[in-house]
Amino acid sequence: MTTISIIIAIFNRKDELFELLNSLSRQTDKDFEVIVVDDGSIIKLLPTVELFEEQLDIQFFRKDNSGPGLSRNYGAKRAKNDWLVFVDSDVIVETDYIENIKKNLIKNPCDAFGGADKAHKGFNLMQKAISYSMTSVFTTGGIRGNKNAVTKFQPRSFNMGVNKEAFLKVGGFSEMRIGEDPDLSMTLWENGYTTRFYDDIGVYHKRRTDFGKFSKQVYQFGCARPILNQRHPKYVKPTFWFPTIFLLGYLVGAIHYFVWGNGLILALYGLYTFLVFFHALFVTRNISIASMAIISTYIQMFSYGYGFLKSWFLLNILKQSPREAFPKHFH
Repeated sequence: MTTISIIIAIFNRKDELFELLNSLSRQTDKDFEVIVVDDGSIIKLLPTVELFEEQLDIQFFRKDNSGPGLSRNYGAKRAKNDWLVFVDSDVIVETDYIENIKKNLIKNPCDAFGGADKAHKGFNLMQKAISYSMTSVFTTGGIRGNKNAVTKFQPRSFNMGVNKEAFLKVGGFSEMRIGEDPDLSMTLWENGYTTRFYDDIGVYHKRRTDFGKFSKQVYQFGCARPILNQRHPKYVKPTFWFPTIFLLGYLVGAIHYFVWGNGLILALYGLYTFLVFFHALFVTRNISIASMAIISTYIQMFSYGYGFLKSWFLLNILKQSPREAFPKHFH
């Protein structure tokens, strides 16, 4: 039998927690437990959890704030089942989520797995545009791993399952606050464990609700990648430089245009914009989302690219340690 413990590390998000627990209460397969770890929230979350005590096998723990990774470790140590499934508090799962996880583990066994994220029909237009850019083949979403890289997929903590025994043997999530999920995936690989992508366990992920917050988030992701490259040099890829090259190429193109009147490079970016718009229009069937997807795509590429370049420079040129360069990235 495949036994599952859903672990939710949460800080404040009461309304999102209600939506997530509500979706878990509607599962076709109800044989699983839920562990909610309150990471020092200011808002009281226990009353929300108590609403589902009769519908779910649910436990609630409250602890001092330490960030999501260590809070997930806290929940994992208290889980009673063989598989730990981590979901972020801002996701909603489909009714066959648990059922499909169990089917996949029987059909395509592994030590850890992940699934996709997508936009729910109830999300606003900006959330849908951000969801597009975070999963598109034209952005970093297209190079971070997919079902074609079956055993080298890097699950993300918004939708990630790990065998409990393997998780505890590698020490769970590390001290990193940002990038802790790909860090865990690569640590598992280095210890001989396998990861897989399951394409029928997608979750609806709200992500950020405005472009400012989205920019800060992907900037932090960009900063984290060179740190991960130092920790796991075996898995460094040239494609990690793509957003930075994209950013620098745009700056060079702007200089060429305004100084020498040569617009060839910017014309290539115009073609890229054209492709993003029509691909987003094809995927979303909404011209407003497609238009906003252009903005979110450029924000993602520029913010990630700048974060990556800054981090690479601090770590490799100035020879700073990751903790010295980005103290807020660590517990």
